Amino acid sequence: MIRLLKPLEYYRQKYGTSLYGLGKLYLMMEKQHNRGQEGAGMACVKLNVEPGNEYMFRERAEGKDAITQIFNKIHGCEDFAGELYMGHLRYSTTGKSGLSYVHPFLRRNNWRAKNLCLCGNFNMTNIDEIFQKITLQGQSPRIYSDSYITLELMGHRLDREVERNYDEARSQGLQNQEITRYIEDHIDIGNVLRTTMADFDGGYVMCGITGSGEMFAIRDPWSIRPAFYFMNDEFVALASERPVLQTTFNLECSDVKELPAGCALMVRKNGTARIEQILEQRGDAKCSFERIYFSRGSDRDIYQERKRLGEQLMPSIHDAIHGETSQTVFSFIPNTAEVAFYGMLNGFKQHLNEKKVEAIANLDHIPTHSELEKILNTYVRSEKVAWKDIKLRTFITEGVSRNDLASHVYDITYESLRPYEDNLVIIDDSIVRGTTLKESIFKILDRLHPKRIVMVSSSPQVRYPDYYGIDMPRMEEFCVFRATIELIKDRGMYKLIEDTYNECKAELEKPKEQMQNRVRNIYKPFQVEEINEKVVELLRPEGMQTPISLVYQTIEGLHRACPDYHGDWYFTGNYPTPGGNKLVNQAFINYVEKYYQFEHKF
Repeated sequence: MIRLLKPLEYYRQKYGTSLYGLGKLYLMMEKQHNRGQEGAGMACVKLNVEPGNEYMFRERAEGKDAITQIFNKIHGCEDFAGELYMGHLRYSTTGKSGLSYVHPFLRRNNWRAKNLCLCGNFNMTNIDEIFQKITLQGQSPRIYSDSYITLELMGHRLDREVERNYDEARSQGLQNQEITRYIEDHIDIGNVLRTTMADFDGGYVMCGITGSGEMFAIRDPWSIRPAFYFMNDEFVALASERPVLQTTFNLECSDVKELPAGCALMVRKNGTARIEQILEQRGDAKCSFERIYFSRGSDRDIYQERKRLGEQLMPSIHDAIHGETSQTVFSFIPNTAEVAFYGMLNGFKQHLNEKKVEAIANLDHIPTHSELEKILNTYVRSEKVAWKDIKLRTFITEGVSRNDLASHVYDITYESLRPYEDNLVIIDDSIVRGTTLKESIFKILDRLHPKRIVMVSSSPQVRYPDYYGIDMPRMEEFCVFRATIELIKDRGMYKLIEDTYNECKAELEKPKEQMQNRVRNIYKPFQVEEINEKVVELLRPEGMQTPISLVYQTIEGLHRACPDYHGDWYFTGNYPTPGGNKLVNQAFINYVEKYYQFEHKF
């Protein structure tokens, strides 16, 4: 989001264009453009427009080139020379597609102050409760989705705020356009946000602009989703990632501030900006997966955190390769694991340097040149073994042909290690479903004929669904969960399934605030290493003989690497909101009722 604080003529004279804000919005959107995004949208509001002329504009497009489509269409268009801008890139987490799902969402009205444009990064866990509440009030939402219901609920509260000011203006004897001016000068978005967002359970950064020139962004009271902002006397800008602001506006890291939990950044029509506590902070659950994967690694702190995640895995990896560092090639899965890879290499370099110092110190004579050379030439061998072929589009075929294409999404650097002699250690940021490992990565790496493959995850075992960002509600999607179920079956521990199922059902009978995550019980009997071995068994492609080991980050390691980010529910099941506990219990119930009969058969 960008809010220009001076007249457009100021930017025309200083920067040579009245489209200064639009240009900056384009840069911000491109800097936040990651792989996998399937749509984009932007909105603009022009202030002080005479009645009969448009003042609120929106453009949206689908596809990986959506940003280019939008800005090619509006390039040089003076309609978009406005003071308020808002942009969004859609990364679908629900499987729903189509232009109607692309942000921002727009609610129209003949009163400028009642026009609302909304976008955000959010996933609400209690949309059913919100839906019930607003229907009891007499509303009839046309679409059942958190985006649409949030828009209508907030729009309804905006209408009430406008009407409050209308009554106030009338009581002062104002008439006609005097009333309109009074309303637009006295809108308090804080009132709208307090009455809209108090009941929501979920992670969100919600952003909006109104037709009369109000701008706002509010962060959830658990601080799950991130938001950063900068303001000076020329503009106010906000983005979900700090480097986006730094690069676009040439700022230092310390210039950019983080929006606190439950707070809103609001800019009034007259350009006055403020940070206000809208909702009381309810927790400290900044999402650790933002640091591991979601956010860009160019952030100063995220870069160091990802390096630490890789570096502290050295002892576990060393054990997995049986100390054979000189007979091991280290690599990574592109692209987000690259920084953790550098950290992993640093860990092994430090380890080898300690060994070199020890070897020299233990010599009982002055070493010869060749002796020193032999000691010092021991080094960590790293190669770019895996390549991702981003040109492949597997959706063009179906069935067996599609699976064949999927298995070729990755390629290898041939003869990058010595066949049957070298171990191969390859690090990824996370292992969630395991499908890509089974269908592509293990098959392609096996062509190099390594003595052993050690697959490393810089994050801990992903055991539980995320209900605050990535919508993956089914337990069976997680390879660690599937492996744990297989262990239960192997050992005849069916009663554990039945007991957990019954406990989950009992939890759903309680008030939501009292519910606990009972799914955690199924993991308690098993060590991480036991689950790892079963994961390997499940993911090993048919006919593959190369030994495979799995090394996961520990929970303690995660907390050491990212000490300020306590949102670890993916790994621990410690959901920060009541809605998370409710949904994970329901997910286990759904799984059992779909796959399990109580005569002990799956």
